[in-house]
Amino acid sequence: MKRAAIIGLGDISQIHIAGILANPEITLCGLCDINPEANQGLPEGVPFFTDYKEMVKQTQPDCVHICLPHYLHYPVAKEVAEMGCNVFCEKPVALTTKEAEEYVKLEAEHPELHIGICLQNRLNESVEMLKELIDSGKYGKVTGTRGIVPWYRAKEYYDIKPWRGKWETAGGGCMINQSVHTLDLLYFLGGTIKGVHASVSQLLDYGIEVEDTVTARLEYENGARGLFFATNANHKNESVQIAVQLEQGEFLIRDNVLYEVQEDGTQKKLIEDEKMPGSKFYYGASHSKLIARFYKCLEDGTDNYIKVKDAKMSIQLIDAIQESGRTNSYVPVR
Repeated sequence: MKRAAIIGLGDISQIHIAGILANPEITLCGLCDINPEANQGLPEGVPFFTDYKEMVKQTQPDCVHICLPHYLHYPVAKEVAEMGCNVFCEKPVALTTKEAEEYVKLEAEHPELHIGICLQNRLNESVEMLKELIDSGKYGKVTGTRGIVPWYRAKEYYDIKPWRGKWETAGGGCMINQSVHTLDLLYFLGGTIKGVHASVSQLLDYGIEVEDTVTARLEYENGARGLFFATNANHKNESVQIAVQLEQGEFLIRDNVLYEVQEDGTQKKLIEDEKMPGSKFYYGASHSKLIARFYKCLEDGTDNYIKVKDAKMSIQLIDAIQESGRTNSYVPVR
Protein backbone atom coordinates (compact mmCIF):
# COMPACT_ATOMS: atom_id res chain seq x y z
CA MET A 1 0.00 0.00 0.00
CA LYS A 2 1.48 3.33 -1.10
CA ARG A 3 0.71 6.72 0.41
CA ALA A 4 -0.12 9.68 -1.85
CA ALA A 5 -0.37 13.42 -1.14
CA ILE A 6 -1.47 16.25 -3.44
CA ILE A 7 -0.19 19.83 -3.67
CA GLY A 8 -2.60 22.24 -5.36
CA LEU A 9 -6.36 21.77 -5.26
CA GLY A 10 -7.48 23.40 -8.50
CA ASP A 11 -9.57 21.78 -11.23
CA ILE A 12 -7.14 19.03 -12.23
CA SER A 13 -6.57 17.87 -8.66
CA GLN A 14 -10.08 16.42 -8.61
CA ILE A 15 -9.06 14.00 -11.37
CA HIS A 16 -6.03 12.93 -9.34
CA ILE A 17 -8.08 12.53 -6.17
CA ALA A 18 -10.58 10.32 -8.03
CA GLY A 19 -7.79 8.20 -9.52
CA ILE A 20 -6.16 7.70 -6.14
CA LEU A 21 -9.40 6.90 -4.29
CA ALA A 22 -10.40 4.39 -6.98
CA ASN A 23 -7.18 2.43 -6.49
CA PRO A 24 -7.20 0.06 -3.49
CA GLU A 25 -3.39 -0.01 -3.55
CA ILE A 26 -3.09 3.72 -2.75
CA THR A 27 -3.99 5.68 0.38
CA LEU A 28 -4.60 9.44 0.12
CA CYS A 29 -2.77 10.76 3.17
CA GLY A 30 -2.62 14.53 2.66
CA LEU A 31 -3.99 17.48 0.67
CA CYS A 32 -2.46 20.95 0.43
CA ASP A 33 -3.37 24.37 -0.94
CA ILE A 34 -2.28 27.87 0.09
CA ASN A 35 -5.96 28.90 0.10
CA PRO A 36 -7.48 27.77 3.45
CA GLU A 37 -10.94 27.71 1.85
CA ALA A 38 -9.81 24.98 -0.54
CA ASN A 39 -10.48 22.41 2.18
CA GLN A 40 -14.20 22.43 1.38
CA GLY A 41 -15.70 19.28 -0.15
CA LEU A 42 -12.56 17.18 0.20
CA PRO A 43 -12.55 13.46 1.05
CA GLU A 44 -13.47 12.95 4.67
CA GLY A 45 -10.65 12.16 7.06
CA VAL A 46 -7.79 13.30 4.82
CA PRO A 47 -5.59 15.92 6.56
CA PHE A 48 -5.50 19.35 4.93
CA PHE A 49 -2.47 21.64 4.97
CA THR A 50 -1.56 25.09 3.67
CA ASP A 51 2.21 24.36 3.81
CA TYR A 52 3.34 21.49 1.58
CA LYS A 53 6.67 21.03 3.34
CA GLU A 54 4.80 20.56 6.60
CA MET A 55 2.44 18.11 4.89
CA VAL A 56 5.35 16.02 3.62
CA LYS A 57 7.02 16.01 7.03
CA GLN A 58 3.87 15.03 8.90
CA THR A 59 2.29 12.54 6.49
CA GLN A 60 5.43 10.90 5.01
CA PRO A 61 3.91 10.15 1.59
CA ASP A 62 5.54 7.74 -0.86
CA CYS A 63 4.58 10.08 -3.69
CA VAL A 64 3.53 13.71 -4.02
CA HIS A 65 1.24 14.78 -6.87
CA ILE A 66 1.98 18.30 -8.11
CA CYS A 67 -1.19 19.96 -9.45
CA LEU A 68 -0.01 23.56 -9.28
CA PRO A 69 0.19 26.42 -11.81
CA HIS A 70 2.87 25.81 -14.44
CA TYR A 71 5.59 28.02 -12.97
CA LEU A 72 5.61 25.98 -9.76
CA HIS A 73 5.95 22.51 -11.30
CA TYR A 74 9.74 22.25 -11.39
CA PRO A 75 10.60 24.32 -8.25
CA VAL A 76 8.19 22.36 -6.05
CA ALA A 77 9.18 19.02 -7.60
CA LYS A 78 12.82 19.85 -6.81
CA GLU A 79 12.03 20.61 -3.17
CA VAL A 80 9.87 17.50 -2.78
CA ALA A 81 12.48 15.25 -4.42
CA GLU A 82 15.17 16.67 -2.16
CA MET A 83 12.93 15.70 0.78
CA GLY A 84 13.11 12.11 -0.47
CA CYS A 85 9.67 11.77 -2.09
CA ASN A 86 8.70 10.35 -5.45
CA VAL A 87 6.91 12.87 -7.68
CA PHE A 88 3.94 12.66 -10.04
CA CYS A 89 3.77 16.02 -11.84
CA GLU A 90 1.03 17.49 -14.01
CA LYS A 91 1.81 18.83 -17.47
CA PRO A 92 3.61 20.86 -18.65
CA VAL A 93 6.91 19.46 -17.43
CA ALA A 94 8.43 22.97 -17.37
CA LEU A 95 8.04 26.54 -18.64
CA THR A 96 11.05 26.48 -20.98
CA THR A 97 13.56 24.08 -22.49
CA LYS A 98 16.21 25.41 -20.10
CA GLU A 99 14.00 24.61 -17.10
CA ALA A 100 13.12 21.20 -18.57
CA GLU A 101 16.84 20.44 -18.81
CA GLU A 102 17.22 21.34 -15.15
CA TYR A 103 14.36 18.96 -14.38
CA VAL A 104 16.08 16.18 -16.38
CA LYS A 105 19.24 16.86 -14.37
CA LEU A 106 17.26 16.58 -11.13
CA GLU A 107 15.85 13.25 -12.32
CA ALA A 108 19.36 11.96 -13.06
CA GLU A 109 20.64 13.13 -9.66
CA HIS A 110 17.98 11.07 -7.87
CA PRO A 111 18.03 7.57 -9.40
CA GLU A 112 16.48 6.27 -6.19
CA LEU A 113 13.27 8.22 -6.98
CA HIS A 114 10.57 7.97 -9.62
CA ILE A 115 9.51 11.27 -11.19
CA GLY A 116 6.51 10.78 -13.47
CA ILE A 117 4.95 13.34 -15.82
CA CYS A 118 1.22 13.32 -16.48
CA LEU A 119 0.91 13.01 -20.26
CA GLN A 120 -1.98 10.60 -19.85
CA ASN A 121 -3.23 10.70 -23.44
CA ARG A 122 -0.45 8.30 -24.39
CA LEU A 123 -2.56 5.68 -22.58
CA ASN A 124 -5.81 6.41 -24.43
CA GLU A 125 -6.97 3.21 -26.07
CA SER A 126 -6.90 4.85 -29.51
CA VAL A 127 -3.31 6.04 -29.08
CA GLU A 128 -2.12 2.72 -27.68
CA MET A 129 -3.54 0.83 -30.65
CA LEU A 130 -2.19 3.35 -33.18
CA LYS A 131 1.25 3.19 -31.58
CA GLU A 132 1.19 -0.61 -31.85
CA LEU A 133 0.16 -0.44 -35.51
CA ILE A 134 2.96 2.02 -36.31
CA ASP A 135 5.61 0.06 -34.39
CA SER A 136 4.55 -3.22 -36.01
CA GLY A 137 5.99 -2.06 -39.33
CA LYS A 138 3.03 -3.63 -41.15
CA TYR A 139 2.13 -0.34 -42.83
CA GLY A 140 5.65 0.94 -43.47
CA LYS A 141 7.16 4.10 -42.07
CA VAL A 142 5.36 7.30 -41.08
CA THR A 143 5.28 9.82 -43.92
CA GLY A 144 2.99 12.49 -42.47
CA THR A 145 1.08 13.66 -39.39
CA ARG A 146 -1.60 16.19 -38.51
CA GLY A 147 -2.70 17.46 -35.10
CA ILE A 148 -5.64 19.86 -34.70
CA VAL A 149 -6.99 21.37 -31.46
CA PRO A 150 -10.01 23.63 -32.23
CA TRP A 151 -11.03 24.81 -28.76
CA TYR A 152 -12.58 27.83 -27.08
CA ARG A 153 -11.69 29.70 -23.92
CA ALA A 154 -13.75 32.66 -22.71
CA LYS A 155 -12.08 35.77 -21.28
CA GLU A 156 -13.28 34.66 -17.84
CA TYR A 157 -10.96 31.65 -18.09
CA TYR A 158 -8.00 34.01 -17.84
CA ASP A 159 -9.67 36.55 -15.53
CA ILE A 160 -10.46 33.94 -12.85
CA LYS A 161 -6.86 32.68 -12.81
CA PRO A 162 -4.67 35.49 -14.19
CA TRP A 163 -1.51 33.35 -14.14
CA ARG A 164 -2.86 31.56 -17.23
CA GLY A 165 -2.38 34.60 -19.47
CA LYS A 166 1.18 35.54 -18.48
CA TRP A 167 4.51 34.37 -19.88
CA GLU A 168 6.19 34.34 -16.48
CA THR A 169 3.66 32.04 -14.84
CA ALA A 170 2.08 30.05 -17.70
CA GLY A 171 5.00 29.83 -20.13
CA GLY A 172 2.65 30.33 -23.07
CA GLY A 173 -0.96 30.04 -24.11
CA CYS A 174 -2.88 27.53 -26.22
CA MET A 175 0.21 25.36 -26.83
CA ILE A 176 1.53 24.80 -23.32
CA ASN A 177 -1.90 24.73 -21.73
CA GLN A 178 -4.46 23.22 -24.10
CA SER A 179 -2.32 21.54 -26.77
CA VAL A 180 0.74 20.10 -25.04
CA HIS A 181 -0.81 16.60 -25.17
CA THR A 182 -1.30 16.86 -28.93
CA LEU A 183 2.27 18.04 -29.47
CA ASP A 184 3.47 15.18 -27.28
CA LEU A 185 1.55 12.65 -29.38
CA LEU A 186 2.82 14.06 -32.68
CA TYR A 187 6.39 13.06 -31.79
CA PHE A 188 5.40 10.02 -29.71
CA LEU A 189 3.67 8.57 -32.79
CA GLY A 190 5.62 10.18 -35.62
CA GLY A 191 9.17 10.21 -34.27
CA THR A 192 11.70 12.92 -33.51
CA ILE A 193 10.88 16.36 -34.95
CA LYS A 194 13.98 18.21 -36.14
CA GLY A 195 12.54 21.60 -37.08
CA VAL A 196 9.45 23.81 -37.46
CA HIS A 197 8.17 26.82 -39.36
CA ALA A 198 5.24 28.46 -37.59
CA SER A 199 2.83 31.34 -37.27
CA VAL A 200 1.93 32.35 -33.70
CA SER A 201 -0.76 34.94 -33.03
CA GLN A 202 -3.62 36.33 -30.96
CA LEU A 203 -7.08 36.37 -32.52
CA LEU A 204 -8.91 37.17 -29.28
CA ASP A 205 -8.97 40.65 -27.73
CA TYR A 206 -8.46 39.50 -24.16
CA GLY A 207 -5.49 41.67 -23.19
CA ILE A 208 -3.39 38.61 -22.28
CA GLU A 209 0.31 38.21 -23.04
CA VAL A 210 0.31 34.70 -24.48
CA GLU A 211 -0.76 33.24 -27.82
CA ASP A 212 -4.24 31.89 -28.52
CA THR A 213 -3.69 30.53 -32.07
CA VAL A 214 -0.80 28.64 -33.71
CA THR A 215 -0.13 26.97 -37.05
CA ALA A 216 3.11 25.04 -37.56
CA ARG A 217 4.76 22.92 -40.24
CA LEU A 218 6.74 20.08 -38.68
CA GLU A 219 9.78 18.44 -40.22
CA TYR A 220 10.66 14.99 -38.90
CA GLU A 221 14.11 13.42 -38.79
CA ASN A 222 12.82 10.46 -40.83
CA GLY A 223 11.68 12.77 -43.64
CA ALA A 224 8.01 12.87 -42.68
CA ARG A 225 6.10 16.14 -42.67
CA GLY A 226 3.49 17.30 -40.20
CA LEU A 227 0.91 20.02 -39.61
CA PHE A 228 -0.06 21.33 -36.17
CA PHE A 229 -2.91 23.76 -35.58
CA ALA A 230 -4.27 24.90 -32.23
CA THR A 231 -6.59 27.71 -31.17
CA ASN A 232 -8.61 28.93 -28.22
CA ALA A 233 -10.61 31.16 -30.58
CA ASN A 234 -13.10 28.57 -31.85
CA HIS A 235 -16.79 29.00 -31.01
CA LYS A 236 -16.72 25.89 -28.79
CA ASN A 237 -14.54 22.93 -27.82
CA GLU A 238 -14.52 20.53 -30.75
CA SER A 239 -12.75 17.22 -31.17
CA VAL A 240 -8.99 17.05 -31.17
CA GLN A 241 -7.86 15.27 -34.33
CA ILE A 242 -4.63 13.34 -34.87
CA ALA A 243 -3.91 11.82 -38.26
CA VAL A 244 -0.96 9.62 -39.20
CA GLN A 245 -0.09 8.70 -42.77
CA LEU A 246 2.09 5.66 -43.34
CA GLU A 247 3.47 4.23 -46.56
CA GLN A 248 0.70 1.63 -46.76
CA GLY A 249 -2.01 3.02 -44.54
CA GLU A 250 -3.72 6.04 -43.03
CA PHE A 251 -5.20 6.41 -39.55
CA LEU A 252 -7.27 9.10 -37.86
CA ILE A 253 -8.25 9.74 -34.25
CA ARG A 254 -11.39 11.89 -34.03
CA ASP A 255 -14.01 12.15 -31.29
CA ASN A 256 -11.90 9.72 -29.24
CA VAL A 257 -12.22 7.01 -31.90
CA LEU A 258 -9.40 5.49 -33.96
CA TYR A 259 -10.30 4.95 -37.61
CA GLU A 260 -8.44 3.31 -40.45
CA VAL A 261 -9.00 5.37 -43.60
CA GLN A 262 -9.77 3.06 -46.51
CA GLU A 263 -8.62 3.60 -50.11
CA ASP A 264 -12.09 4.85 -51.08
CA GLY A 265 -12.03 7.42 -48.27
CA THR A 266 -14.41 5.59 -45.95
CA GLN A 267 -13.37 5.16 -42.34
CA LYS A 268 -13.30 1.86 -40.51
CA LYS A 269 -13.71 2.15 -36.73
CA LEU A 270 -11.00 0.27 -34.83
CA ILE A 271 -11.38 1.26 -31.17
CA GLU A 272 -12.96 3.94 -28.98
CA ASP A 273 -11.46 5.56 -25.89
CA GLU A 274 -13.05 5.27 -22.51
CA LYS A 275 -14.57 8.67 -21.73
CA MET A 276 -14.65 10.52 -18.45
CA PRO A 277 -18.17 11.68 -17.53
CA GLY A 278 -19.08 15.34 -17.12
CA SER A 279 -18.19 18.60 -18.82
CA LYS A 280 -14.43 17.96 -18.59
CA PHE A 281 -14.70 14.86 -20.79
CA TYR A 282 -11.97 16.25 -23.06
CA TYR A 283 -9.41 15.62 -20.28
CA GLY A 284 -9.70 11.97 -21.29
CA ALA A 285 -10.12 9.04 -18.94
CA SER A 286 -6.51 7.88 -18.78
CA HIS A 287 -5.35 9.72 -15.66
CA SER A 288 -6.38 6.76 -13.52
CA LYS A 289 -4.55 4.32 -15.82
CA LEU A 290 -1.39 6.42 -15.71
CA ILE A 291 -1.59 6.83 -11.93
CA ALA A 292 -2.08 3.07 -11.46
CA ARG A 293 0.87 2.30 -13.75
CA PHE A 294 3.10 4.78 -11.92
CA TYR A 295 2.30 3.33 -8.50
CA LYS A 296 2.89 -0.18 -9.79
CA CYS A 297 6.35 0.99 -10.83
CA LEU A 298 6.87 2.37 -7.32
CA GLU A 299 5.88 -1.01 -5.92
CA ASP A 300 7.98 -3.07 -8.33
CA GLY A 301 10.92 -0.70 -8.76
CA THR A 302 10.36 -0.73 -12.54
CA ASP A 303 10.43 2.20 -14.95
CA ASN A 304 7.42 1.81 -17.27
CA TYR A 305 6.21 5.37 -16.79
CA ILE A 306 6.61 8.76 -18.53
CA LYS A 307 9.83 10.29 -17.27
CA VAL A 308 10.97 13.90 -17.32
CA LYS A 309 13.35 13.16 -20.19
CA ASP A 310 10.43 11.70 -22.18
CA ALA A 311 8.35 14.86 -21.70
CA LYS A 312 11.10 17.41 -22.47
CA MET A 313 10.50 17.28 -26.24
CA SER A 314 7.04 18.85 -25.84
CA ILE A 315 8.66 21.97 -24.34
CA GLN A 316 11.46 22.00 -26.92
CA LEU A 317 8.78 21.98 -29.62
CA ILE A 318 6.85 24.82 -28.00
CA ASP A 319 9.99 26.94 -27.67
CA ALA A 320 10.93 26.29 -31.31
CA ILE A 321 7.42 27.17 -32.52
CA GLN A 322 7.42 30.38 -30.45
CA GLU A 323 10.82 31.37 -31.89
CA SER A 324 9.71 30.58 -35.42
CA GLY A 325 6.61 32.71 -34.93
CA ARG A 326 8.70 35.64 -33.71
CA THR A 327 11.27 35.40 -36.52
CA ASN A 328 9.03 34.07 -39.33
CA SER A 329 11.71 31.51 -40.15
CA TYR A 330 12.51 27.82 -39.97
CA VAL A 331 13.81 26.92 -36.49
CA PRO A 332 15.57 23.68 -35.52
CA VAL A 333 14.19 21.91 -32.45
CA ARG A 334 16.98 22.14 -29.88
